[in-house]
Amino acid sequence: MFAGGAFAGKLLNVQFNIWFLVLGIFVAAVTGDQVGYQFGSRVGPALFRRPDSQFFKHEHVVKAQGFFDRHGPKAIVLARSVPIIRTFCPIVAGVGRMDRAVFTRYNIVGGMLWGVGVTLLGYFLGGIDVVKNNFEIAILMVVAVSALPIAVEVVRSRRRSGCEDQPEPV
Repeated sequence: MFAGGAFAGKLLNVQFNIWFLVLGIFVAAVTGDQVGYQFGSRVGPALFRRPDSQFFKHEHVVKAQGFFDRHGPKAIVLARSVPIIRTFCPIVAGVGRMDRAVFTRYNIVGGMLWGVGVTLLGYFLGGIDVVKNNFEIAILMVVAVSALPIAVEVVRSRRRSGCEDQPEPV
């Protein structure tokens, strides 16, 4: 998306309507996650009604429900920046019975921040000489920055769970 925005800008002197690109990315991102959620909510329960197997266990559904009850909105928005997680998060949200209206609301917010934001970032930064001349490094920086919120959340979570594991002082 960053590259698409940069190419629609002035990176290669390609004439492409940035607003058409942004709208297409936004619609595709939101629609894709809605389909994933729908798939998870329809197919997931049937998989987990079967006797427990190596991968499909009822306890996983219960854990997913608890996770999305506590962290659902944040997970839906932040998962977009992590390549493999972004594919499965909406499916698991559907399996875990995350409230559909809440999912949809945060799916739209995530699609806007991620799809529109990263594309426009490429559009505006792609015309800057230092970005043009070091485009590969710019792409790697975008990937690193987009993974930063997940890294921060993992560190916070580990610190919280580490504090809970500590015995109470006497």
